[in-house]
Amino acid sequence: MQSDYKKDNLIIQLSFSLAVDSIAFCSKLEDLKKWSLANQIMRASLSVGANIKEAQNAESKADFVHKMKIAAKEADELEFYFEVCNASTSLPDAGKLLEQVQSICRVLNKIIATSKNNKTIS
Repeated sequence: MQSDYKKDNLIIQLSFSLAVDSIAFCSKLEDLKKWSLANQIMRASLSVGANIKEAQNAESKADFVHKMKIAAKEADELEFYFEVCNASTSLPDAGKLLEQVQSICRVLNKIIATSKNNKTIS
């Protein structure tokens, strides 16, 4: 169930959905005794959303961009993990999650580029 604060912010919506879906995926990994990978994916997926949420209360434009860049790095890390899962025959398919994280990467990169170029944001 999503709260009202997420309704008007696409990147928060996307990152929240990714976190929730990653939790379910990590449960499958844990059933396969892939605890280390499950832990890495869980930490990175939650970090994406947490950094995006934290950026909403940034103290400056530079702080906002910095937090969004951290989220983008975590999303890149997740993309790698999901690609590994898809390439492995012994791990569950992460196709939907891979699509989600690639979408988040595109949105984050656009937000970062726009924020850097927009002189009116303070």
